[in-house]
Amino acid sequence: MERVCPGRREFLKTGLAAALLPQELTLPIRSKVVIARGAGLLKLVDRAVQSFYGTDSALEAWNKIARPGETVGLKVNCLAGKGISTTVALVEAIAERLQQAGIPAKNILIWDRLNEDLESAGFRVSENRNRVRCLGNDALGYEEELAMHGSAGSLLAKAITKHCDAVINLPVLKDHGIVGVTLALKNMFGAIHNPNKYHVNVGDPYVADVNMMPPIRQKVRLTICDGITAEYEGGPSYMPQWTWPFNGLLVARDPVALDTVGWQIIEAKRAEKGMKPLKAEGREPKYIATAADGQHRLGTNDVRLIDRVEV
Repeated sequence: MERVCPGRREFLKTGLAAALLPQELTLPIRSKVVIARGAGLLKLVDRAVQSFYGTDSALEAWNKIARPGETVGLKVNCLAGKGISTTVALVEAIAERLQQAGIPAKNILIWDRLNEDLESAGFRVSENRNRVRCLGNDALGYEEELAMHGSAGSLLAKAITKHCDAVINLPVLKDHGIVGVTLALKNMFGAIHNPNKYHVNVGDPYVADVNMMPPIRQKVRLTICDGITAEYEGGPSYMPQWTWPFNGLLVARDPVALDTVGWQIIEAKRAEKGMKPLKAEGREPKYIATAADGQHRLGTNDVRLIDRVEV
């Protein structure tokens, strides 16, 4: 007979008891989304991150994101050029704070799909290993073997598989003409070689499946969504007539919760402008709910479980 030590026996008993609990008695997992608004990007991002982590100082909060010795990737969104891409000044502020938290410049990598996209958004492409690097996947390359989950099969960018230990996801608060919104979850399409394949059926379940690929799921530590300028129609391209100065950032570890809140903000602006909701236009982002379902568990889209904190 197998011997069971007291520690293991207790673990088995409590584990079995937990498994037998009625579903309604198990504690639901809550998620926190911080919305910080105001002027001064460095102060704004400090306030947002400090509020999210609940620390006594901003530096203490930045220390929670990455450890010295790790390489941190800053996944920006540059497809639309300077008008509605991740703000250069925001990325510079984040890189500055990471260095103050003990991450040397050479261990910070700004990345997106193409060098050309980065340059069009105002970033300076650089391979200099003695400073903050800024490179596209066309320079860094993709893996040779497909990563697969559910309906998705893609070559993953080496930026996330090889070059980064941790990733801060930096999407933009904006509408998407095919999949409804493009926020935390959708921004990870910039980590695969074939995103054009996964816009059918309003991106469902493809966006969720791509985010289930282990390097993406395991390495994204935080999302800071850039809402300095936001867009409620016409995205992902820059359509200035449909942008507005939201002047804020959304911060969360749960990408599903962040996308749920971001979607609410976009819908509210559409309603204010007399526009139909995304569902009425046939582009409700159902992939957000899929990302929260029992097969994915990437976060929660239940507004009752999302603590929306405005600072």
